[in-house]
Amino acid sequence: MKQKKERKGAAKSVSRTTSAPERIRQGRIFSLPDQDKYLDMIQLDRLEQSFRIWSGDTPRPDMQLARRRILIVFLLIRYTGAKLNEVLSLDPFHDIDFENRQVFFGRSDGDADRPRRKVQISETLCNEIRSAVEEPAFKKALRRGFQVDPGFVRRKFYERAVACEIPKQLGAPEMIRKSRAVELMQGNMPLSAVQKLLGHSTPNLTSSYVSVSDDEIQQITRFFMEKESSRKTSARNSFFGKIQKIVRGDIQARVELFTIAGYPVVTIITIESLERLGLKPGQSITAEVKAPWVILYKRDREPECSAENRFQGTVTKIHPGSINTEFIVRITDGTELCSVVTTESARRLDIREKDPVWVLFNAYSVVLQMD
Repeated sequence: MKQKKERKGAAKSVSRTTSAPERIRQGRIFSLPDQDKYLDMIQLDRLEQSFRIWSGDTPRPDMQLARRRILIVFLLIRYTGAKLNEVLSLDPFHDIDFENRQVFFGRSDGDADRPRRKVQISETLCNEIRSAVEEPAFKKALRRGFQVDPGFVRRKFYERAVACEIPKQLGAPEMIRKSRAVELMQGNMPLSAVQKLLGHSTPNLTSSYVSVSDDEIQQITRFFMEKESSRKTSARNSFFGKIQKIVRGDIQARVELFTIAGYPVVTIITIESLERLGLKPGQSITAEVKAPWVILYKRDREPECSAENRFQGTVTKIHPGSINTEFIVRITDGTELCSVVTTESARRLDIREKDPVWVLFNAYSVVLQMD
């Protein structure tokens, strides 16, 4: 009973003395696998390009149709994280909502009581699939759905992986599904949204630090897919959460939000922006911070400074350059934050991989985005 009361009151009051690991245990139910057990983003992109080249690398029209069908199977697994049997059971003419850019998976295992899963896809992918299924020859080939032997699909996946000099086992549909989950989490999509997208039978939504509805999960997923597809923003760091408090001043307002994992993020915006966006407590929002605005502090204890936003993490990657150096820092919920500093400053700080650091940015560096 005591634990339920504590959880119920958690979203109302947060103290900085609450340890990050303690907050994170509520929402994260699995950790990132070892690097050699999934494909990274570069390998996934290389594998996709290999499929695209292969699909058109034949003069025979019937072979082009067959290969293009395998390409679409790959793209659906690659970007929805679906299982192979789910994709092969799709009816592309009834299970894809091209207007709302959604794919519906479900009941492929014969369980009529299990609800269908709705997965958001990007406008780019949606248009590509739509263009394919509207071609007369392809439409005729898909009149009974994909209807491809799973063993044949697996062989083609293995062949493309080997052609890219990727270990054969990493080309399996299951590994691509897992790699998509890792890619989404490393891209800072909240765990609850990743769980929902992958179709976990009991997604741990209620145990997240900030409760979210199915519609809000879809909103988060839609935002991430379009951002991933278009790359319209130069901001590398995104936080998804809910507004907890708004303090209005004469010209500006202080907006406080909590991420789904329980991290507080503070921003200062103008009253005009506040009213134009129609912000209010309880509203879902995305906060973005550009990498050059993120400051690194190499110290074990929390720094005493004017930066309102402070996160403790571990350096996972360093990309040195002649002018600037990029640092990737993973905080305790698995979110990766990017900081870009001058190479001269990087040498002076002497920060190395696996070093514990504090990530800092002030409230004026945070940009709020609505869906």
